[in-house]
Amino acid sequence: MSVFSQLRQHVQRSPTLSAPSSPVVASWELALRLKRRREQLGIEVRTITEALGFSRNYWSAVENERKILSLESLTRLIDLFEFDSEEQQELLTLRAAAKERGWWTRYSALFDNEIQRLYGLEQGARGLRDYENLLIPGLLQTADYTRALILPDVTMRAVEVNQRVEARQRRQQRLTDPDDPFRFTAVISEAALRQQIGGPKVLRDQLAHLATMIEQYPEKLDLRVIPFTATACGLFGGATVVVIDFDNSQLPTLAWQETVSSWGIIEDPIEVRNITMTFEDAYRRALGRKETFEMVRHHTKYME
Repeated sequence: MSVFSQLRQHVQRSPTLSAPSSPVVASWELALRLKRRREQLGIEVRTITEALGFSRNYWSAVENERKILSLESLTRLIDLFEFDSEEQQELLTLRAAAKERGWWTRYSALFDNEIQRLYGLEQGARGLRDYENLLIPGLLQTADYTRALILPDVTMRAVEVNQRVEARQRRQQRLTDPDDPFRFTAVISEAALRQQIGGPKVLRDQLAHLATMIEQYPEKLDLRVIPFTATACGLFGGATVVVIDFDNSQLPTLAWQETVSSWGIIEDPIEVRNITMTFEDAYRRALGRKETFEMVRHHTKYME
């Protein structure tokens, strides 16, 4: 069974639970539904701009999530697009949610728009599938491990380091909330268990934390290690690759890729499909749950 199928089963087992509200996800869904409806009805952009009295550039910004329509404009557009009463209320609710501020906006001075968007999508996702070739995934890092990763940037002030560590710890809350249906699937190279980020003690504590998370949250965390003995994997040589899944039928799966010098959300369906298939191949090549836990414990003891 593929990891994607496992994720879907997990969704079906928790029908009464839903992901937390996210302004980023609400804004994205609102823009998607308006664009789809316009294309479905074959309405030209000029018709919209003339009816609502704004420019093509403004409408482009609406469809690309850079602008949120005023309540008056959205109401008029709903009439123009002939949405039924149920959809009308859904769109108005989405607009209200999109106007809220997520916790990540407190750190807007630290992170660019793409990273803030990732945090917003992550907040409203049902699950993430993450591959890391050398590092422990951010959602599983201890504060000391995160700090050790950041400190080599000598241009960063101490207060900024602390805020970045704080933000990463904040992201992890969905994993430990018993009422949150969030599911995290991570595939990492064995190298991530060996690289002494921050030194032996920091790594030892990090591995102990991994073992604890695996034991305490088996329904929410699925960690797999690709051992050094693996002879092939489509993600070898990659850095960070994340697949972002939603339980809302209106929203497609997205992906995130990150290297030292570039990062961003991938929305193209073909690219996302290829990344998803490659991730699933890596998942199949990785050790099972039990073997992964045993390897984590082995390397923890090795560091003692």
